[in-house]
Amino acid sequence: MDLLNTLVDKGLRRELPTREEALAVLATPDDQLLDVVAAAGKVRRQWFGRRVKLNYLVNLKSGLCPEDCSYCSQRLGSKAEILKYTWLKPEEASKAAAAGVAGGAKRVCLVASGRGPTDRDVDRVSKTIEAIKEENEGIEVCACLGLLSEGQADRLRTAGADAYNHNLNTSEGTYGEITTTHTYADRVDTVHQAQAAGLSACSGLIAGMGESDADLVDVVFSLRELDPDSVPVNFLIPFEGTPLAKEWNLTPQRCLRILAMVRFVCPDVEVRLAGGREVHLRSMQPLALNLVNSIFLGDYLTSEGQAGQADLDMIADAGFEVEGAGTTTLPRHRADAVAGCGSHAGGCVTESEGCGSHEGGCGPCGEAPEAEAVPAAEAPETQVPGARTDLVAVRRRGAGTDLAPNA
Repeated sequence: MDLLNTLVDKGLRRELPTREEALAVLATPDDQLLDVVAAAGKVRRQWFGRRVKLNYLVNLKSGLCPEDCSYCSQRLGSKAEILKYTWLKPEEASKAAAAGVAGGAKRVCLVASGRGPTDRDVDRVSKTIEAIKEENEGIEVCACLGLLSEGQADRLRTAGADAYNHNLNTSEGTYGEITTTHTYADRVDTVHQAQAAGLSACSGLIAGMGESDADLVDVVFSLRELDPDSVPVNFLIPFEGTPLAKEWNLTPQRCLRILAMVRFVCPDVEVRLAGGREVHLRSMQPLALNLVNSIFLGDYLTSEGQAGQADLDMIADAGFEVEGAGTTTLPRHRADAVAGCGSHAGGCVTESEGCGSHEGGCGPCGEAPEAEAVPAAEAPETQVPGARTDLVAVRRRGAGTDLAPNA
């Protein structure tokens, strides 16, 4: 297939595909899906071998957000029955992080709902970063706290943060349909602030919110221009109680085509399979490892993932290996560029849902008095064909609870 041969050649040279080529990947029929995966897999192996980086999320505070991001279970007016709690103490967050590190994670992603941190919040997170690094030598830490004010990125870096996550989520042209309380430009500015401070930038997207193929290509090309070290790809988790609860637009095959397109556009970047993989890829998750080189271990921010041991078994059974703490994630040319900017570590984080993980609202989200919340739009009672609501499980363990975390 000429298209795939062209895309492989460009990916091996780190050359940007055309928009038409990216759109063509999303339009390929299901009977050519394995060809698409195999082609993108050649690019993935060129830059990352068969290594899979594990990342672990710690939700520092959950719920009661003043922002109105339609996809988020923590949004203003959300009726999703998620955990709600205020800031974890540094020792509590460090204990939660230790579970992920013990499970093989080399990066811990610290996420807090909020439009953006106050200076006091930055002090609190700085102490948490220091506590985690004291207990876990060599671990990478990414912060995801929402929109940054001047000087805050520098303070996080001084405290030991290696990376900062802030996702674009969707195309600039459709952003106003998803969120009205901040702008697409606000998000771009925060990523630039993180990069200027020498933090490894992480920024990704959410697929499945009703966007078109052109919207997906737009946001991925914008990410390529933004040049983060890591691009988390989230698939919408349609939480009941949110405006997008009835948006069940994804099939496993479409998810794989989206991941392949991202890999072709961002060939040498850490592409992370983030929130929603269990819900939408389901039994085809192992096939996605041929496209991505990074996943989250265990649970997400407000939803539960598959068992941590199942993640490890999946990686081994698919013929991949967990990336060790002593291995640099990024290819040499990117890792050297990051080091030259003064970043602490090669590679970058999440969550959307995570960081880079969307369902918990990797910033901006925030805490607001519950009395100020406005009702979310009521969803129709009709069942959406193909909806797998049985796979959407609200997190009830780990951070903010007395139960052991899943790692």
